[in-house]
Formats: sequence, C-alpha cells, structure tokens
Amino acid sequence: MRYQKYFFSILLLSLTFSCSDETDSNNAIVLNSSVKELINHTQEFKKEIYSFGNGIHVAVGYGIANSIMVEGIGGNIIIDASDSTFEAEIIYKQFKEINSNPIKAIIYTHNHGDHTFGTSYYYNLFDEKPDVIAHESTDYYVERIIGILNPIISKRSTRMFGTELPDEDVINVGIGPYLGVSQSPVGYIKPNITFKKELKLNIAGIDIELYHAPGETNDQLFVWLPQKKALMPGDNLYKTFPNLYTIRGTTHRDVKGWVESLDHMRSFNPQYLFPSHTKPLSGPQVLETLTIYRDAIQYVHDQTIRLINKGFYPDQIIEMIQLPENLSSSPFINEFYGTVRWSVKSIFNGYLGWFNGNISDLDPLSRFEEAKRFSAMVGGKEALFLELEKAIKNKDMQWALQISDQLIALDYKTKKTNKLRAQAAKSIAGESSNPNKRNYFLSAAYELDPNYKQSSLLPQTEAVLKEISVDMFFDILAVRLNPEKVEPGEFRVCFSFTSGLKRSMTLRNSIAEISTLTSDCDIQVETDDQVFKEMLAGIRNPIFTVTSGKVNTNGNATSFLSFLKKFSDS
Repeated sequence: MRYQKYFFSILLLSLTFSCSDETDSNNAIVLNSSVKELINHTQEFKKEIYSFGNGIHVAVGYGIANSIMVEGIGGNIIIDASDSTFEAEIIYKQFKEINSNPIKAIIYTHNHGDHTFGTSYYYNLFDEKPDVIAHESTDYYVERIIGILNPIISKRSTRMFGTELPDEDVINVGIGPYLGVSQSPVGYIKPNITFKKELKLNIAGIDIELYHAPGETNDQLFVWLPQKKALMPGDNLYKTFPNLYTIRGTTHRDVKGWVESLDHMRSFNPQYLFPSHTKPLSGPQVLETLTIYRDAIQYVHDQTIRLINKGFYPDQIIEMIQLPENLSSSPFINEFYGTVRWSVKSIFNGYLGWFNGNISDLDPLSRFEEAKRFSAMVGGKEALFLELEKAIKNKDMQWALQISDQLIALDYKTKKTNKLRAQAAKSIAGESSNPNKRNYFLSAAYELDPNYKQSSLLPQTEAVLKEISVDMFFDILAVRLNPEKVEPGEFRVCFSFTSGLKRSMTLRNSIAEISTLTSDCDIQVETDDQVFKEMLAGIRNPIFTVTSGKVNTNGNATSFLSFLKKFSDS
C-alpha cells in the first residue's frame, strides 16, 4: 500500500499558491482612479502604538488586527493576541517598554485567527500562565474553521486577503495592512474561562465586564472597563462598512442581532472606543460613530426585508438599495471591507435560504447543458469565443467573465479562454476600491496562469494539536470519506484513548457514523490522544505509528491502515 507523506494531513493550514514571474503586458494591473480612496485608507493602519492616559495601549498596523494592552496593578491584560506568534513577539516588545509587568489574562473578542493565533507567544512567556477568556462558543468556532471546512476556507481566505499576491498588488485588506497568519505556526490556546451571557471580574485591580454581542461572529463579545469608560467592540465596528457577509465564506451573520449588540454598547455611553481593527476613538465621536454604524446596518436589513416581502429576487434587490447620503457620507461606511450588495444577498439567504423564489432557478439546467444551448443560440462554440474576445476588446469585463464560464463548461479553447478570463479578472480588480474583491479577483487570475503551482501546505505543530479535541478529528474523517471505497455491509472500528475517551466509527451505506458505542468492533484501537492527532495531522507517519505499536490495533495493523485509506481520494 502506497502512502504519500501528507496523506493524512487533515489539519493543514495556509493553502497557498505561487505563479510565474512572467507577466503578460495585456494583463498588467492598472490602478483606476476609483481606488485612490483605498490607497489613502492605508494611512488608517500606519504602524503605531496608541497610548492613552488611562493605561490602555493599542498596537495598530502590526498585522491585520489590533492588539490591546490594559495596565493593571502588578499585571497587564491583553485583548486580542494578534494573527501570529511572529506578530505577537514584535508587538510585545513595544508593550514591554511601556510596562513590563507579567500578563495576567488574555481576552479573545472572538474566534478569528487574527485575534487568537498569536496567543501562545504570550502564554509561554510566564511560568504563571495567564488566564485565557472567551465566550463559551469560541473554541467550537475555532475548531470548525480549522477542522471540517479548513481546505476551502484556507483557499478562499488566501484569495480574499491576497496572502500570496506580489506585495505591489496588495494595497491593504480593508481592516488592516495585511494578514500575517502564515508567517509562523498557529499559536491558539484554548480558553480556560468562558461565559454565556455576561461575565464580571477583576483582574490586576481592573474591573472588567464582558458581554456576549453576536455580530460579525456568533461568539463575539465586547469588553467594558467601567473605571475607564472604555469599550472594546471587537469586530462589531471598524472604519469601513461591516462584513455582513464575507466572500471567503461563513455561516449566516445575524444582522438584526448585530444592531442589538451595538445598541447594548451605546447604552454605556463610552468615552473611549478601541476597535480590534483601525484606530481608536475618544470623546463625542464614539457615540456618534456607534450610532451611524448601527443605523447603516439596520437600513440595509430593513430595506432588504421590505423588498423581499414585495416579492423581489436578490439580484433585483441589490440594484434597488443604496445607503442614503447622510449614512454613506460617513468615513466609517466606505465599502472597504463589506458591501451593501453582498449584504443584501446574505440577508435574503439568512431569512429564506438559497431558493430565490424564481421557478427557473429551482432545478435549472446543468452548467454544461446551459452552456451547450447558449453556444448553439449564438452560432456555435467559435462564435461564442469571438464574443469573449469582443467583450475584452470593449472592456466589458464582467460580461467577459460570464462568457468565459460558458466556454470553460464546454472545455473549448480552455488555454486561450483562461488567458482572457485572467485579463478580465485583473481589469476588474484594478478598478475595484474594495480590497476583498480586488484581492480575490487578482488571486483567481494568477491561479489561471499555466505556470501556477500550489505551494507546500504547512503542517500543524504538536502544541496547537494539544488545544484541539479528538472529536474534531473524527468529524474531519467523516467528511473526508470517499464513498467509492466503502464496501457493502457494515464495518466498525472502536477507539480507546488514554484520556478515557471512547469512540467508534462505523462505515455503512457510504457514510461514517461516529458514536460512543464500542461493542461489536471489527478492529479495536488503543492509543494516546496526542499520538492519534499527530498521526492524522501528518506529524507522524501513519504506517510507522501503527506498526510500531504507538497505535495498537491488536493485530489488525493492515486492516486499520486500509480503513484509513478510505478517507482519501488518492
């Protein structure tokens, strides 16, 4: 049986790509005047430590997210630990010059890696480990992202943040200068203190109030420091229109709940606002900004629902909703991250699901069948290709992309079609002032380069695997099952771990059922939790790990390896 090195590497992050150094002059990216404001927006992320007389310090521009230090008595508190241990080390050198007292607690405002993946740097600095505090659902969402959805979320995040684009192609990422999570191993630490609705505590003499505040994520919280009249809203507010939907992919974001969370923040009448992206605010501007932000979100929500109830489809509604001038004129509502159009589609889907109500869209023709008929209607495949060239010549680039979809479905002149598709994508990107769209289109264009090569995947570290549950690995295995490799009948493998955890996986009807039932086993496996995780993550070679007895199969090594092989497409 032949096994590739990373055959079982189910937890690999940073799905990245590289491209040829050759540049087609026709594909050169020309910055349109519409991106001037985006270029100016980069000043929002100028690398700087903002210090306030109340003992709060904010590191802006060191990565995509801010990191905040609150000085206490004999110890300090970190709110959001940056996107990587690499960035955390740089930031802490600056913080330490201000106050070198030990870190007593690290607070996650939510699960996103740019707020959590630098934690282990702080955590490992001290013999007396700091508490890690978050909402009770944060760990679930971390595991979800680095678990069953990791391959596609990594790929789409790479595109959206432009992490493998040439430096000169990335202006910024809307809410920060760049995403640095791939510069070092993931440093996530599981929270040891969690709460459901609210938590009030005193750390190093600082009264801290934490409130669950669903918005950009379901686990979002905000931090209120009553002694300092300071509020940390996490990602529920930053200096750009909010990402009510993110094009990298996400579960539905409760837009109405987001507004309610902002109203909760407003009720404290904060004097200082320290967002986890973009610069801090103080004085009357704080309440003004919170109000204009929540009003913009409510406007999009309410008007979308109004038009939904009139029977309009999503593609119609996006053409009908624009923010009024008194909202759109705010610098906090520029569409440098989320957009109204994307938000409308997400709100529709969140309330009514994927079916837009149009009967022609319920069970449409396959992409290939539609392309075949479309081609015949315009005079054949070559005529369709000529229409693509015409669209490119006329700089009708969105239409060119849609024509190229048809040609790709027909597998006609694919190399030439891809070249023109890349040209259209780059042209659209060059005219876009939204960095998410810009970076995604540029990345997609580079992937069409015939010399494109996906770079190596980065394996997880032993340390981060200790923070991840064994159950997550079983969930990943279940969704990686190749149904073509499952034989008729029922086959059960039972697992006993040194932690006392017992699980079974039963193959039947081309699915893998995960259960606590551990009787009638075809194979009985006994192993250490960490060894099992390291084997599946590619840190340990599966053949050696099994044959050496680190994973004890009670004489069924060959059968167990064959069982694992069913969770691969190779």
